[in-house]
Amino acid sequence: MKENTIDVNRKVSQRVLLAGDIGGTKTLLGLFELESIRPRPLLVRSFATLDYADLASVVSAFSREERVAGAVVESACFGVAGPVLGQTASLTNVPWRIDAAAVASALDISRVALLNDLQALAYAVPLLEDPEVHVLQAGHADPTGNIALIAAGTGLGSALLHHVDGVGLVPSPAEGGHADYAARTEREIEVLRSVTRRYGRAEVEKVVSGRGIVNIHRVTHAVPCTAVSVDDHSDDDPGVPAAITAAALDRRCQGCMDALDLFVDAYGAEAGNWALRTVATGGVFIGGGIAPKILPALMSGRFMRAFLDKAPFETLLRRMPVKVILNDDAGLLGAAVRAKNL
Repeated sequence: MKENTIDVNRKVSQRVLLAGDIGGTKTLLGLFELESIRPRPLLVRSFATLDYADLASVVSAFSREERVAGAVVESACFGVAGPVLGQTASLTNVPWRIDAAAVASALDISRVALLNDLQALAYAVPLLEDPEVHVLQAGHADPTGNIALIAAGTGLGSALLHHVDGVGLVPSPAEGGHADYAARTEREIEVLRSVTRRYGRAEVEKVVSGRGIVNIHRVTHAVPCTAVSVDDHSDDDPGVPAAITAAALDRRCQGCMDALDLFVDAYGAEAGNWALRTVATGGVFIGGGIAPKILPALMSGRFMRAFLDKAPFETLLRRMPVKVILNDDAGLLGAAVRAKNL
């Protein structure tokens, strides 16, 4: 377990919200103040997800901290990387099954909710401030339009903020990352064939994600890579995609540079697909852990060219603001927003 940057020097002795962002690699847990439209974090901790058997074990470890012991949790919400059905969830890339009622009982919290992690992130989007995003395309946002959200990390997630007249933006979950991958060029067809041979089906997540970077790397290296070692076990090593992108950004390996270019193209194209499917005239937000780390590659123009390459709808897409979320804790903030409204 490592400490995050937000902390307090005394015990948290007030009534608070508990929020969680459970991902395939790391789990963030935080205590938040009840007041204000944007809940203020009091204490945030990061845990390695696979070091724990289940969600209750992580929360128990968090609760044992001296500064957490005096807190009274009013309500809790957890964003989880997988579909939530009837307030239960089986995580896509983690061997956990989570039941909100069981968590409430185990932790003695009266109100507990589960959200898909991208739906949780969607709750934070309307509250993000200018320094928390990087603009790839300014566009012209329609204040009554939908907002699309897509995020590549360990996997690929998506969500929609659907604008409802008289209500406003309503965050809705989606599982677009598990739709079929649509190759557009001969090189992307090579990636499609490689992924299909390896997995039997080419879902978008097998190309646009950390694991996807590894899969693309296998295609762009006719001979073994001198910068990054990739083998059959690299899919489950979060350090490998980071090493590939670092080698590409540092221009140390042409094959890694080609892999990152293909990844950015695929990410931009899929973001454009999701923007069209949701008619996101209110804007498109790019979340997840990968985008901020490869921001120079996203700013090169490749991402937006692939995003806009949707004839005859280029004009519609050019009007949509496209922004990268820079706040690593935005998903946690969104879960806190939902917990506040339980």
